[in-house]
Amino acid sequence: FFFSWASMMKSTFWWPRRSVALLMSVLIVFRRHVKGFAQTPRAVPKHTGILPSGQTTLRWKESRQPQLAPRPRLIGYEHSLPVRPLTSSALLSAVSVSAGSDSEATGGTDDQIENRIAAKGDQIRQLKADGISKEDLAPHVEELLALKALANPDEESKRNALKKTGGEDKVKRAGQKVGGGEASESEIRQARLDKVTAMVEAGQNPYAYSFNPTHTAVELKCIYEGKLEGGEEDENADVSVAGRVMTRRVFGKLAFFTLLDESGTIQLQLDKKRLGAAFKDLKAWTDSGDIIGVRGTIRRTDKGELSVYCTEWKMLTKSALPLPDKFHGLTDISKRYRQRHLDLIVNSDVRDTFRKRALMTSALRQQLNDLGFLEIETPVLHNEPGGAEAKPFETYHNSMGMDLTLRIATELHLKRLIVGGFHKVYELGRIFRNEGISTRHNPEFTSVELYQAYSDYNDMMELTEDLICGMCQGVHDSLHVQYGEHDISLEKPWRRITMHDIVKEQMPEFDFAALDPSDPASIEAAKMAASARGVPKVESLGTVGEVLNACFEELCEPTLIQPTFVIDYPVEVSPLAKPHRTKPGLTERFELFATGREIANSFSELTDPIDQRERFEAQAAKKAAGDEEACGVDEDFLLALEQGMPPTGGLGIGIDRGKWRHDNCCFHTSFHQTFLTLHLEFLRMTISHSDNAANQFSLDPRCYCLSVAEKRRVVFAWIHVNVRLVCVYL
Repeated sequence: FFFSWASMMKSTFWWPRRSVALLMSVLIVFRRHVKGFAQTPRAVPKHTGILPSGQTTLRWKESRQPQLAPRPRLIGYEHSLPVRPLTSSALLSAVSVSAGSDSEATGGTDDQIENRIAAKGDQIRQLKADGISKEDLAPHVEELLALKALANPDEESKRNALKKTGGEDKVKRAGQKVGGGEASESEIRQARLDKVTAMVEAGQNPYAYSFNPTHTAVELKCIYEGKLEGGEEDENADVSVAGRVMTRRVFGKLAFFTLLDESGTIQLQLDKKRLGAAFKDLKAWTDSGDIIGVRGTIRRTDKGELSVYCTEWKMLTKSALPLPDKFHGLTDISKRYRQRHLDLIVNSDVRDTFRKRALMTSALRQQLNDLGFLEIETPVLHNEPGGAEAKPFETYHNSMGMDLTLRIATELHLKRLIVGGFHKVYELGRIFRNEGISTRHNPEFTSVELYQAYSDYNDMMELTEDLICGMCQGVHDSLHVQYGEHDISLEKPWRRITMHDIVKEQMPEFDFAALDPSDPASIEAAKMAASARGVPKVESLGTVGEVLNACFEELCEPTLIQPTFVIDYPVEVSPLAKPHRTKPGLTERFELFATGREIANSFSELTDPIDQRERFEAQAAKKAAGDEEACGVDEDFLLALEQGMPPTGGLGIGIDRGKWRHDNCCFHTSFHQTFLTLHLEFLRMTISHSDNAANQFSLDPRCYCLSVAEKRRVVFAWIHVNVRLVCVYL
């Protein structure tokens, strides 16, 4: 193969060289043995048992560490004769006999023993999963302990000491291996599933159908606030609560659990005297993370902690996975965004953020309904995206054979309702824009758009103040919100300033208002002034209005901490707004800014169909020139507009941006973000010639949130990186 490869590489045709390079790359990626090019994994023998004749059987197991050594000579072989389990004494004898012949091929007796320990551990776990009885499993465990004693004689003496003092049980209860170190998540999961099996065998259902709690944790604390002295019990109380076990403290015949429900936490006191035989099951079957229901009286402990003094308990859902970090908190930001359920379980402030967000949207709907607005749902699938400048997500309708996009705004369909005769309409829903991901932007987000006939952008400013203040009071009962080091005051009225004036504050040496938008010299002067102040990418802009908007976004927007209405935008960046009634080249549009970001956007809506068509055509020209965020010409909307739309004011508010606290925003990390992280990680591991890449992929917590299809795509991406690197090398 090598000689044929060399001869083909000398060929003058490109396709033999590329074919050989591709084939070599595939072989290397899949770790086939290509002499001189691939790192050949060293194979080591692994004991599986002893034949009736006394001969040790061996089978091959690839080592995790690659070696450039030739494949070792086969010492044993797989045999079809029945195999009896390997006892400790037999194993010691076999190891001592074969040490000399094995050491050269495997790199030493210590390496042999470590490989055999790992193999035997895998075998025991598999036998447990297959349901082997304890009696049949005992010889295998004895063999494993003997191997560990060989590898680490000091640990054997420690283990014997633990057995004498009963300390081994304590180590196991702490979730540690007897040989030292924390148990892996897979081992913990298997142990919990074993408890599920034990419950089923005992006639108990580990996954109950229902439970009827009478109180929540917070309700009980409110009822008994200031009542019951330390050690006192309300014997007449009969309460039941349900929730997740967060902490579990067992002291012989007494146990204290911390139970978490939707409202908060409450302590459970459980003792053998009250529960009887059920207390033994409680200790044997429960773990932190389980969902249980209890019934009992109310008692305040000697230390003053209000507790449910349980008379009975019931397993509602057995948790197969442990809580993160033993309830010390989930601090990995990336994991928090990918696994929101864990974030909600262990971080009460995140649950509070979700609850406040729900209260905000509820308060917003209530205000709009009280003002006479109708909430009407509009289509999510559009044949022509419009209503905003954004790149849409594309999809395909099979039955209709039509290319469609997910909506980037609800504007154009809501305006059709105004044309149809409704005076006040709104929709609170999801918007989809195929853009970047950050704490300020998410491809899928929630917004409210509303339209009111016979009003303009001045009316919308007043409505915006009322809506946001109402939402804030509905959540905080105050118009002051703390944002980092800033105290955000929502007291009305809010500041109002034109875009020209606020840019003038940051660029006092240059006045955009004095320029003639139609003069090419004015455009060049605006670009030079913007470049001098460090505004990026102004060279590609073609109008004074676009340069003005770029200067505002770069220089002014981050400084707007308190609520500020920036009004009168250039017509070039406001294709759906009505021209300003007194200022040529500007539109009646405002955006609300606070905490350095945009919160709301509003227009005096354009009702002239001729002007609207011209602006749509200008956007279509930008789209044809390669602008992915520009929209096309929506003929259906223009047809409705020609029917006549009354003067209308429109408003859009971003719900997640309006929460004022960016660190608690309910953003959902998409597959693309996770995929990018994994792709870069595997590229790093490939460049560093790590042979544990595949193993790290299977254990990497960043992959837990991916589906099987998505994991397959990541694997193919990893293979693609390897192939690309090898081809470059060749």
